[in-house]
Amino acid sequence: MADLHTPRSLIITLYGAYGRGGPGLLRGGGDVPMPVAELIRLLAAVGVDAPSVRSAVSRLKRRGLLESARTPEGAAGYALSGDARQLLDDGDRRIYAGTEPSLADGWVLAVFSVPEAERAKRHVLRSRLARLGFGTAAPGVWIAPGGLYEETRHTLERLQLAEYVELFRGDHLGFAATRDSVARWWDLAEIAELHHAFLERHEPVLRGWEAGGPEGPGSPGGVRADTGATDVSERAYRDYLLALDSWRHLPYADPGLPAELLPKDWPGGRSAEVFAGLHARLRDAGAEFVRGV
Repeated sequence: MADLHTPRSLIITLYGAYGRGGPGLLRGGGDVPMPVAELIRLLAAVGVDAPSVRSAVSRLKRRGLLESARTPEGAAGYALSGDARQLLDDGDRRIYAGTEPSLADGWVLAVFSVPEAERAKRHVLRSRLARLGFGTAAPGVWIAPGGLYEETRHTLERLQLAEYVELFRGDHLGFAATRDSVARWWDLAEIAELHHAFLERHEPVLRGWEAGGPEGPGSPGGVRADTGATDVSERAYRDYLLALDSWRHLPYADPGLPAELLPKDWPGGRSAEVFAGLHARLRDAGAEFVRGV
C-alpha cells in the first residue's frame, strides 16, 4: 500500500475509472487519450500540483504504461499502453468483484527457480507474486486461490518472468487443517489492518453522503444551501477517486479467502461493502465533473 495517493497511483486510478472502454468507461465510445492539461486539472482536484503530474506522466511513459497519442481534436495527450490496459482489465475482476470469495477453482501454486546470476529477477518475482496476493507455502512455493490463475499468467508473461515459473492448480489435502495453514501462508493481522485503515478513512465519507451529500459548515452530513451542481460533482469525483485509489490496492494484499478460513470479525467484508456503496453512489456523479473538465 506504499503507493497510496501518489501522483502515479492517482493517474492510473483516474484512467481506470474514467479513461477507457469497458467497466470504467465514462468518457466516450472507447479509450480516449487524455491531454496533459486535462490530467493537470483533474489531479488538481485531489491536491496534486502540475509539476508532480508532469513528472508522474513521464515516469509512467518510461515504464511503458502510458503512450503518446493524439486526442480526436488533435491535441497531444497520453493513452494507456496495451500492457496497462491488460493490467487494468485484470484488476477489474478484483476491484469490482461482486461475488463471495470461494475456492471453487481450488488453489494455484507458483513454483519458481531463478539462477543465482539473475537473482535480481528473483526479487522481482517474489515481490510481484506478493502483490498479486500470493502467500508463501514453502521456500520457492507460493500459493493463492485458483481464481487468480489468469491474472498471474498475464502478469508473469508481461514481465517476461514466465520462463522461471511453473504453475499448478489443485487442492489442499493436508496434513494441517487448511485454516491453520492459511494463517501461516499469509500475515492475516497485517491484511486486517489494511482493511481497518480503509474503513477509518472512507467509511465516514460514505456516511456523509448517505446523510445527504457533501458536508458543509453548519450542516454536518448535508448539502450546503449554496452548493451548486458543479461543486457536488467535484466532491463526488474527489471522494470517489481517493476511495478507489485506496481500495484498488486492497484486493491484491487480500487474496480473497472464504470466511471459514479467516478469523472471526474479519473486516474484509465490511470494507468491500463500503467501497461498493461509494462506487454505486459516486462514480457516475463524479463523471459529470470529468465531462466538465
